[in-house]
Amino acid sequence: MSNRTRLPHRTKGPGALVTGGSRGLGLFMARQLAERGCVVTIAARDADELERAATQLREGTGATVRTAVCDVRDRAAVRALVREVHQRDGLDLVIANAGVIQVAPVEAVGAAEFGDAMDTMFYGALHTSLEALPYLKETRGRLGLIGSVGGLLGVPHLLPYSCAKAAVGALAEGLHAEAAASGVSVTAVHPGLMRTGSHRQAEFGGDTAAEFGWFSTAAGAPLLSMDAERAARRIVDAVIQRRARLVLTAPAKAAQLAHGVAPGLTTRLSGVAARLLPSASDPGALRQGAEAGEPRNPVAKLVRAWGSARNDRVVRRANQHEPGPRTSS
Repeated sequence: MSNRTRLPHRTKGPGALVTGGSRGLGLFMARQLAERGCVVTIAARDADELERAATQLREGTGATVRTAVCDVRDRAAVRALVREVHQRDGLDLVIANAGVIQVAPVEAVGAAEFGDAMDTMFYGALHTSLEALPYLKETRGRLGLIGSVGGLLGVPHLLPYSCAKAAVGALAEGLHAEAAASGVSVTAVHPGLMRTGSHRQAEFGGDTAAEFGWFSTAAGAPLLSMDAERAARRIVDAVIQRRARLVLTAPAKAAQLAHGVAPGLTTRLSGVAARLLPSASDPGALRQGAEAGEPRNPVAKLVRAWGSARNDRVVRRANQHEPGPRTSS
């Protein structure tokens, strides 16, 4: 642990808050902060899931870990949470990570799904930022907003997610510019695919089995995805080091470069990729990955089992083993 970047020690902390911290990437980032001596509060909507995560963190690190049931879509609830953490532990670092992943062709989603994605990811990050900034100014603290490569370019069959993450990225860049004079740093984080076990909690629409098949395969494939614990370490380092921006995974960096250099060509290539994805066979309600079923095609089923094997192995460690409220990371 000696080679890990740490926050300056204070008598009362350092205190850290991670929203969406009960599973997946949020849980792994909370572990990184706990191992670096922070008093960590993890916030999410499911009390039982939070307690499992906190027990796992305490047993693994010996750190002080607190839990808070909070819906980041509710600004008043976020205000109360942030105030409580500040008064109790001090507030030195905040990571806004809560999110939901919806995987479906646009014909299988409606305005409600786009609204849900924006409420959870964009407004959740906005509420967390606005409520935390006054306290972070007192401590010259650090704020990290978790975007995605999906927010750097429009990804077919992930449009609600892409739209919300694009807004998070713009928010992070704007806040970084405006908060710099007060001594607060804001880091925009854009991960690519990571092995977080999120395919169990993500929501799938249209041909749910086929959508689950391609997404879980890509999210676990060795050349496309990144070990989530390694990603968490790099993210926490970047936030502590006050970096303005972090893009993770080689494919994500390549996609960002291609879109920046040739956005029209990149968009056309996305259109080609979209034709290879499943069609919308059923516009009904979205289903979580744990209930979506396996692809019916034997070859597709075999490919999914191969591609998702590493992701499946991380499910328990990432606290993704039981479906819960609709938040994924």
